[in-house]
Amino acid sequence: MVREIAISVYLVIFRIMFSMLKLFPQRDKTTFVASFGDNVHYVAKELQKYNYGQLVILQESNCRTDFTELSNNNTVILDFETFNLVHFIKGIYHLATSKVVFVDNYFGFLSAVDFKENVTCVQLWHAAGAIKQFGLKDPSIHSRSDLAVKRFKKVYQRFHYVVVGSEKMASIFRKSFGLGNENILRTGVPRTDFFFETEKHKLIIQGLEQQYPILKNKKVLLYAPTFRDGKLNSFELALNLEKLYQELKSEYVILLRLHPAIKSRFNNAYSDFVIDVSSYEKLHDLLLVTDYVITDYSSIPFEFSLLGKPMIFFTYDLEDYKSLRGFYADYEANLPGPMVKTTEEIIRLIQNNDFDLDLIEEFASQWNEYSQGHSSETLIKTIYQKQVQLDEAIKRKRPSY
Repeated sequence: MVREIAISVYLVIFRIMFSMLKLFPQRDKTTFVASFGDNVHYVAKELQKYNYGQLVILQESNCRTDFTELSNNNTVILDFETFNLVHFIKGIYHLATSKVVFVDNYFGFLSAVDFKENVTCVQLWHAAGAIKQFGLKDPSIHSRSDLAVKRFKKVYQRFHYVVVGSEKMASIFRKSFGLGNENILRTGVPRTDFFFETEKHKLIIQGLEQQYPILKNKKVLLYAPTFRDGKLNSFELALNLEKLYQELKSEYVILLRLHPAIKSRFNNAYSDFVIDVSSYEKLHDLLLVTDYVITDYSSIPFEFSLLGKPMIFFTYDLEDYKSLRGFYADYEANLPGPMVKTTEEIIRLIQNNDFDLDLIEEFASQWNEYSQGHSSETLIKTIYQKQVQLDEAIKRKRPSY
């Protein structure tokens, strides 16, 4: 109850400030709101090649993407929803005076804004696919207040378009956000362009091997578990590193990528075998040097499948997690790799190299059918062509004197 009151007060303040700042003249300007940042980075970088006005990137404090390389005379980077009052007001000003707004997550402030009629709001999202239910399909929504559910729906109604890489994801967004087919942009997921930039891959791999010399002449396992709600104070790594060390240390190394909330709780007792990359910003770089991904319910497989490499799904708590979060489809039947519950099973799979690469290729084609290496460019051309048409339509509606 207290939390809902605090949110309501914040949104009232946001609405008042937005309404006041909307009185300023609208500019040929694009504003991004970044929580995850990867897709924002790709779209903003591509957009800098065009002459579509000023770019503004509003970066949340938990965003792990570094936008420094994009900063120039025409691109402004600000902290957003921060205690820095100047940045906060500037952020709302840019949102209120932009023609195009890109977001990459759920942002509650969208329920409090009333964009001008010629503004286009685009949801980039932060994953190419989905296993866990979210939005209106999230099981937890049934325990939320009517006021909260109303707020969620208002946020989803602000999305003029949602970007997808596949028909599978289009179906999920329609259900999760309550949108129509006209709201779906089939331009591909911007950050998947990375997997087609093969000339850059060699340099990235060389850089990682220089930073982590242990990677040379070894096969690489990447373990990236999903953060479990409520496990912050009782974190215990389910993967038995001691057994892996005993069986695989001569030929393999492990990259361990933990959630930021729990990475400080990990004590690495196998520094010649385990590399803690929890603070390494660019996950896609790590995927290039990875031979096997070990994960569970994360969205990593949807993009890692583009590399055609094996995946293992370590689902030791499947039933508990399923009942808590809910899945969109038959999880077990749609995985592009074997599902296991013990470290011993993982070891056997790796030692026997027991993987179906054809299954991975099929999975990749299903979830990345529109992501063909030029998604950022296609998205920008599509959006700004639509924006020109929208501006012209509004001009025709206005009376002439």
